[in-house]
Amino acid sequence: MNEAIVSLRNVHKRYIRGKQSVEVLQALSMDIKRGEFVALMGPSGSGKTTLLNLIGGLDTPTSGEITVAGQRLDQLNSSGLSHWRANHVGFVFQFYNLMPMLTAQRNVELPLLLTHLPAAKRKSNALTALTLVGIADRAKHKPNELSGGQAQRVAIARALVADPTLLVCDEPTGDLDRRSADEVLNLLKMLNRDHGKSIVMVTHDPKAAEFASRQLHMDKGALLETGTVA
Repeated sequence: MNEAIVSLRNVHKRYIRGKQSVEVLQALSMDIKRGEFVALMGPSGSGKTTLLNLIGGLDTPTSGEITVAGQRLDQLNSSGLSHWRANHVGFVFQFYNLMPMLTAQRNVELPLLLTHLPAAKRKSNALTALTLVGIADRAKHKPNELSGGQAQRVAIARALVADPTLLVCDEPTGDLDRRSADEVLNLLKMLNRDHGKSIVMVTHDPKAAEFASRQLHMDKGALLETGTVA
């Protein structure tokens, strides 16, 4: 539990917009321990989504060191990052990103198409993931036959199916009503508590952040404070 699964040291991220250089992250250093459920909070433009993208290997820093699951991400090229993401990170987004023509089971299987698993094993693993998130009875349903909360559970099952080292969630309840949001958050908390999944979640919702074991607050590209939830 003391081992850091995420470690950032003096990380800067700048974007060039026309002739202007915009610094989104400024000399940011932080650690997230293996097995933690961390909520990243802050106003729009604070840098929290940029930070999440760096942790998930979707973007690279302008300077500084980023180590996730023992790998220096800042030293990988785009091909290396792609391979690393496939083996270590499960992504959950606000709008589910499910393929509308596929059933829930087939959507969950998608990450496994990059592996050498036979079709029967892919199907079995997908059903196991759907069972874990409590929605195996909707395996044959397509996304338009699911509620928002059910669709997000399918998205979480898809993120889990390859047994990732880290779950990265970007506003996973932002499109849900309060009841559905709480159900999804309780699911994430269960995955963290009972299955030891390390989770980093961006949210603007203080109620959602209460489900995490620690909150990191950002503003103007800097880390302001940390808090621990009992």
